[in-house]
Amino acid sequence: MKTLVWVEHDSGAVKDSTLAVVTAASKLGEVHLLVVGQGVDGVAAAAAQIAGVGKVHVADGAAYANALPENVAPLVVDLMGHHDAFLAPATANGKNIAPRVAALLDVMQISEILSVESEDTFTRPTYAGNAIATVQSTDSKKVITVRGTSFEKAAREGGSGTIEAVSGPADSGLSSFVGAEISKSERPELTSAKIIVSGGRALQNSENFHSIIEPLADKLGAAVGASRAAVDAGYVPNDYQVGQTGKIVAPEVYIAIGISGAIQHLAGMKDSKTIIAINKDEEAPIFQVADLGLVGDLFKIVPELTSKI
Repeated sequence: MKTLVWVEHDSGAVKDSTLAVVTAASKLGEVHLLVVGQGVDGVAAAAAQIAGVGKVHVADGAAYANALPENVAPLVVDLMGHHDAFLAPATANGKNIAPRVAALLDVMQISEILSVESEDTFTRPTYAGNAIATVQSTDSKKVITVRGTSFEKAAREGGSGTIEAVSGPADSGLSSFVGAEISKSERPELTSAKIIVSGGRALQNSENFHSIIEPLADKLGAAVGASRAAVDAGYVPNDYQVGQTGKIVAPEVYIAIGISGAIQHLAGMKDSKTIIAINKDEEAPIFQVADLGLVGDLFKIVPELTSKI
């Protein structure tokens, strides 16, 4: 069985989400990668070094410069003539491309798999992660998105994949890239951080969020996250959001401060190795999944904790 893996990159480096997908793909068979963009020779060379990769297909051109899904999906469909499954990370890009590929192939997409049971059987979360469904696909071509937190990351070194240039349909003209406003931070990326400090609505306002959460995160070298309630209240931008409709994370340590633990939030972080919760409500649902819980006033506890680190 040959698999084709979408490579998530930033035109300079292969992202960690791709490494997890390579691990998932290796459980199905031979792993080929697809690198798309403009001026991506360096990315292709790095992708070829990933352990377990047999071949790297490279589509380099102006039509693919910003990975517009309307241009990428037909390219993937062309390559699927020689592959049995297309896998992409369950990121914004992956979720944008995979459904279009599935539609063009007239097959059912299997979303956010957690494990590979066999070549046609997978597990995936349902009901906000409160139940795990085992699904079997009879489609001849599989289109799959992968929840990266559920698979080990493949090694970046040790592979010796061959690089092959490919071309696809020209620019479809269905969409155009206008611009991007990308937030920059010296802190680790939320989805790949080993430690995450998250704040909730109990912080009351944006000023409190920044003055209480960020000093602790900086001392721990952690990424900063937030609950949906905190994002909706305008404390922080929505790219901080952890949860079912935000980012799915599984760090070594997740510190939830002033977060009650709604199902939507738990779905995004309950796979964390160690969960520490600080909340004044001892009945808060977050304590049901926490490994360590501290009941008290976060406005007193967190500054004291920060000062002693």
